[in-house]
Amino acid sequence: MRVNYTSPHDLDESWLDDGWEQLILRWIDDALAGGVAEPNAMVLATVDADGRPSTRTVLCKGISRAGVVFYTNYGSDKARQLGLNPYASATFSWPLIGRQITVRGRVERVEREVTDGYWRGRPRGSQLGAWASDQSQPVASRAVLEQQLAAVAERFPDEIPTPPNWGGFVIAPTSVEFWQGRESRLHNRIRVTFAADGSPSAVERLSP
Repeated sequence: MRVNYTSPHDLDESWLDDGWEQLILRWIDDALAGGVAEPNAMVLATVDADGRPSTRTVLCKGISRAGVVFYTNYGSDKARQLGLNPYASATFSWPLIGRQITVRGRVERVEREVTDGYWRGRPRGSQLGAWASDQSQPVASRAVLEQQLAAVAERFPDEIPTPPNWGGFVIAPTSVEFWQGRESRLHNRIRVTFAADGSPSAVERLSP
């Protein structure tokens, strides 16, 4: 099963003139306009203490020159693995528009005030769910999970505080690769790499 991707314009290095983060934001807007549900979804890869990889889909909740931000329970598998090996790879994949972006880099927690600011904008249901779920830990049944949610809703009838073991991570990129599908598998790939201070050090076109 193959798709022979077409596009009216080839991905060019000049598309990065306004910065790698601006191109990611434009492509997310294009994916949304193209009918992609949750275009800010990305597949996050981490490794455990034995070097075995794990992947899962998370939602990107911030993009800036500092990096790509997502939020999670700090007791989750992904957070514990990042505590052991603070590097990750995250891929935005949009087959509907024939594009993909992969961000690789070092990961660290965001400042607590950043987490608190994001938390205040979350829907109440999402806030309750974060308190009710002991992420990545076994739970006896769906009924138990719903009981935990009901207990949290009763505990916090009004404002819900940020859970103490929940917050954000930022992937500070060492590389960002933009991929555009093209005919005959001659895809466009352009990679931006970064110096130790976080500034772009090279923009390279890669063979498909």
